[in-house]
Amino acid sequence: MRDAGLLFPGAARGDGAGDLTDDGAVLRALLRAEVAWVRAQAATGLVPGVTADAVAEAAGRLAGGPQGADALAQRVAVAAAAGGNPVIPLLAALREAVPEHASTVHAGLTSQDVLDTALVLVLRDAAASATADLGRACAAAARLARTHRDAPALGRTLAQAAVPTTLGARFAGWLAGLHAARVFLADVGGVLPLAYGGAAGELSGVARLTDDPFALVDAWGAELGLPVPPGPWHTTRTPLTRAAAALAETCAALGHVAGDVLQGTRPGVDELREPAAPGRGASSAMPHKRNPVLSVLLRRSAVAAPHLAATVQTAAGLAADERPDGAWHAEWPALRDLARHAVVAARLGAELLEGLEVDADAAGRTLRAALPDAHGVGRAPAVVDRVLRATGFAAPGTAATYAATGTAATGAATGTAAPGAAETRTEDA
Repeated sequence: MRDAGLLFPGAARGDGAGDLTDDGAVLRALLRAEVAWVRAQAATGLVPGVTADAVAEAAGRLAGGPQGADALAQRVAVAAAAGGNPVIPLLAALREAVPEHASTVHAGLTSQDVLDTALVLVLRDAAASATADLGRACAAAARLARTHRDAPALGRTLAQAAVPTTLGARFAGWLAGLHAARVFLADVGGVLPLAYGGAAGELSGVARLTDDPFALVDAWGAELGLPVPPGPWHTTRTPLTRAAAALAETCAALGHVAGDVLQGTRPGVDELREPAAPGRGASSAMPHKRNPVLSVLLRRSAVAAPHLAATVQTAAGLAADERPDGAWHAEWPALRDLARHAVVAARLGAELLEGLEVDADAAGRTLRAALPDAHGVGRAPAVVDRVLRATGFAAPGTAATYAATGTAATGAATGTAAPGAAETRTEDA
């Protein structure tokens, strides 16, 4: 049965877009990798173009429609135990669906080439989705920081009253973390590479097909839009450890936001309120409650993500010989779950920040109650200005551009301010 996200609130969207990280997505990525390999053979003159078309049509029939993909995924999952990975039974099904071209399908490849490449395709799509939603979150955080640049608030350290700051400075801190995570994830997602190498990373199977195996590999990468690394990475798992780190950082940055929102929504604080929606935050036993469920789900991902990333890092350290024995297998669910956390958290985080309600008066009352003799807010407003410049939000209108295209001002990637920029207040975009 398809994983519908029953125990992962937020994963099921209900809008027909589907889940970028469910078994159906993985299955389609596996088939896409196999079809692209045959198309690469056609592009290099090894097989006729009609062969590639026939294989593509057969793959489409296998995964045609949600029920077809679900049924195929179920069969492949059951059969995968025999060979230790899902490529073997899926390959058998594809060859059975196009028997006249069975010898061309997967020729020269190994299971790891296809499975790693399929995971890269899933991770690339997940990274693109999360990056786009992080752009929305950054734009919303920038608006909050600018709007509340000068609004006094209680600064807390070690859970206790510290010194006055501003709500804008707190929101600018959110922006800095979200922007850094977005840049990291976009950079990593954009260079996730093709996996190739054949049985033991020596390309002997590909070499039996052509005198120029690297030309065929390059054609495969071109078909999938993936960069081709200089050599195989069957046991050099750097692409995946970096992807795991970027996905986990996304969840951490959003978890930071969630922690502050959960604090701000507590009774007696009442400085923040999550956006309302029908049924959101309802309690099964206490109808008077409006639970901050978006922040709760963001914190869930912040709790889970580091352990999933640690699994990927551990597996990389245990990779041996020319294909890891067990360490490779441990990566698959960890990477898939990590990608799901990042995708869902980024979407929910953008929704949270775009609709967050801020009560600056309540923040002022909290400050006066805790520090009645305090005066001023230090250089908190200047901090806001500096962060807005460094992240590309200093100029009016940049919020919409950033969220849509990722355009940022000088210094945005490094977190440094543009040279010579003055620390002046900017108007709301």
